[in-house]
Amino acid sequence: MYEMILSSLNAISPIDGRYRSQNENLSTYFSEKGLIRYRVQVEIEYFIALCEYPLPQLASISKTQFESLRRIYLQFSEKDAEEIKEIEKETNHDVKAVEYFIKDRFSSMGLSDYKEFIHFGLTSQDINNTATPLSLKEGFLNVVLPELKLVVYELKQRAKSWKKIPMLARTHGQPASPTRLGKEFNVFVERLEAQLKMLERIPYAAKFGGATGNFNAHAVAFPEIDWAHFANRFVKDRLGLYRLQTTTQIEHYDYMAAFFDNLKRINTILIDLDRDIWTYVSMDYFKQKIKKGEVGSSAMPHKVNPIDFENSEGNLGLANAILEHLAAKLPVSRLQRDLTDSTVTRNIGVPMAHSLLAYKSLRKGLEKLILNKEKIMADLEANWAVVAEGIQTILRREKYPNPYEVLKSLTRTNTKMNQETIKEFIENLNVSDSVKEELKAITPSNYTGIA
Repeated sequence: MYEMILSSLNAISPIDGRYRSQNENLSTYFSEKGLIRYRVQVEIEYFIALCEYPLPQLASISKTQFESLRRIYLQFSEKDAEEIKEIEKETNHDVKAVEYFIKDRFSSMGLSDYKEFIHFGLTSQDINNTATPLSLKEGFLNVVLPELKLVVYELKQRAKSWKKIPMLARTHGQPASPTRLGKEFNVFVERLEAQLKMLERIPYAAKFGGATGNFNAHAVAFPEIDWAHFANRFVKDRLGLYRLQTTTQIEHYDYMAAFFDNLKRINTILIDLDRDIWTYVSMDYFKQKIKKGEVGSSAMPHKVNPIDFENSEGNLGLANAILEHLAAKLPVSRLQRDLTDSTVTRNIGVPMAHSLLAYKSLRKGLEKLILNKEKIMADLEANWAVVAEGIQTILRREKYPNPYEVLKSLTRTNTKMNQETIKEFIENLNVSDSVKEELKAITPSNYTGIA
């Protein structure tokens, strides 16, 4: 056996293999190194917060030293992460390994007298349940959300460009009252923007309260300090998170589950969009820009497949499957703590990566679309039966007897429905000439309502 070097060819997951170049920015937030760095950040900022409180035992530490302390996580390197992993081999505890790593750094900085205030009064989940939501917040806001917003922007642009394009609607796959292409794209814009507003209101929550959430160790060591107030300020002001007030040893993950469910709904809307556009392409309503050298089929030279929308749909499905498990599993923990959340939270970056890939593929597909207006107009012209709704509604207004049934008989039994068929039908109606002219003015291309 030889030692295998990780590459795009031997990675088990395509996220770290085939698609690595498209989502490598997420590694900063969701990799093992990323998690370790966030843990170091929380530990360092907590120590600085204790100094600034100030605890009398830390009063002699100068504020000028804080910059040097912060460099421990700001300049965190691959070598530092490897050092912590080596310590973990001995401790068999990932957070304790971080504590020992920082203590070693304190010794080299001449701060040995203060190193027992690293991780003071804390349990590992005070670190994990701040580091994890912080990485989720920053990874989503900095990498994933901008790409999602670009999708919405691209949809808005197309909704605007195509707002006057009449198009045959299809309900149950059958021709239905005409619509406008731009409006159909705007449906997705409205749905996505509503979900994004909901997503923005979900706090990135953290747990910070000691072994079982009661500040037991803190209170027994310094009973005069309002530790809940201290923790609230620390979590909000230093980490930019919302501190849960009543917890067990771990965060209850309810807000995180809400986030995952919300993102899942956004992805579901995009699956709906992917399938609609795929169908429009199959109907020849859209053609696709051809990239020189690109092959659509290994056997059929003529093929230009809607692969970007298919890739997007597939990745959205994978993302949603994992988001579903995260949302269902994380809020459940036996009594004050079990370890089932530990492995699960390490996979938060996986649905983020699949979602990111999907958004990029969707945008790529949208950029390739070429409107085939001739085919859209031809479909409208071939389906004059769709004006029957408008005609029978005006006849209802005029109190014409049984207008629905009359139009039903015409449109369901006549195999050749065109403009002349409709015109002949209208001429034989027992209505005024002005109403006849009103009815004749309705065409499949102008019967689009107020879209």
